Amino acid sequence: MPAKKTATKRKSEAIVEDDRGSKKVKVSHRSHGKEAGQVLVLGQGDVGQLGLGEDIIERKKPALVSLPEKIVQVIAGGMHTVCLSETGHVYTFGCNDEGALGRDTTEEGSETVPAKVTLEEKVIQVSAGDSHTAALTEDGTVYIWGSFRDNNGVIGLLEPMKAAPVPVKLPITESVVKIASGNDHLVLVTLEGNLYTSGSAEQGQLGRVPEHFSNRGGRKGLSRLLVPQMVKVKGKVHFVDAFCGAYFTFAVSEEGHVYGFGLSNYHQLGTKSTKMCFVPVKLTCFKNSTTSWVDFSGGQHHTLCLDAAGQVYSLGRAEYGRLGLGQGVEEKSEPTPVTGIELASRVACGASVSYAVTREGAVYAWGMGTNLQLGTGEEEDEWSPVKMTGKQLENRSVLMASSGGQHTVLLVKDKQES
Repeated sequence: MPAKKTATKRKSEAIVEDDRGSKKVKVSHRSHGKEAGQVLVLGQGDVGQLGLGEDIIERKKPALVSLPEKIVQVIAGGMHTVCLSETGHVYTFGCNDEGALGRDTTEEGSETVPAKVTLEEKVIQVSAGDSHTAALTEDGTVYIWGSFRDNNGVIGLLEPMKAAPVPVKLPITESVVKIASGNDHLVLVTLEGNLYTSGSAEQGQLGRVPEHFSNRGGRKGLSRLLVPQMVKVKGKVHFVDAFCGAYFTFAVSEEGHVYGFGLSNYHQLGTKSTKMCFVPVKLTCFKNSTTSWVDFSGGQHHTLCLDAAGQVYSLGRAEYGRLGLGQGVEEKSEPTPVTGIELASRVACGASVSYAVTREGAVYAWGMGTNLQLGTGEEEDEWSPVKMTGKQLENRSVLMASSGGQHTVLLVKDKQES
């Protein structure tokens, strides 16, 4: 009799282990927001992405968003904004045409003010692209809503041609520890060190779909793109982090190697060639042995990266000053130091703008001024970093920045708290 008992016990343990995604594991990653603060917005907000109500469609200087809780992470999608509260709630505002807000906005004007997305579980990280949003829960499950698009329009989210107006669970068996979004793709890093991707594959950004299947999955159809699948790399590579640009992806291995795939038409991946990369390429330009890379962010055609020493670098397209390397520079095919900033803790890119958050809590901006995203109050482009100022930044330190197509979001906290 007792023998039988132990057998069943062992079985249930196995079940717990199999089921750990939904039961046991509390996942953590260094990228998860720890410090809580308030949300500031600036730039253009004609579809409500500033969260300041129907009447305010632009801000030249950072403005405070009224939210019911303290926030630990802010993300600017293409035309919407996602805020994660310290209790694990998700608030969204902005364009909801494809369902990116994950909530009912039939009431006139309701998309222009923050409101909560209904999710049963505690969320610990969010990501967003042009028309999709994703949320990672504390047990390693991912929910997603909205839609992915390609050059011809909507491709769907989990099912071909179907957007999801409310959160749906992503079908993946491994526990996820980090999520990142490009304009129309999603990248997941799992507890086991694997990389999964889903979304549009047109520019190679999924790293797992050959070029001849990249247009809507070819004869294999859209589900090849929409169902998250593992990115395969020669040899055993254990991934610990991943970052996205608009149409490209960076992934960092346990040994500190940087891999890239996707669009590199302006060398924004740091490849010598400007061809699209449909499979992961080990990027030799990041192999400076004295440096470990801690943060990456990509815009449409440029990339910012940050090393462990706090130095910011840029590469890719130079127009409008987005590299921050001064006037008259040409595109760069490898990381080039950006000067005139104190030691940084984070970097962020919008489509054609760039930001660095310093360890002291200041934020510098440069690039295209057209959408008032730089906080200078002017529409001129800035070719070198400019420290952002404004009434709402007085006596506050900046924790993080995120930038979308026409707007930028900052997470700040009062200085006396720190």
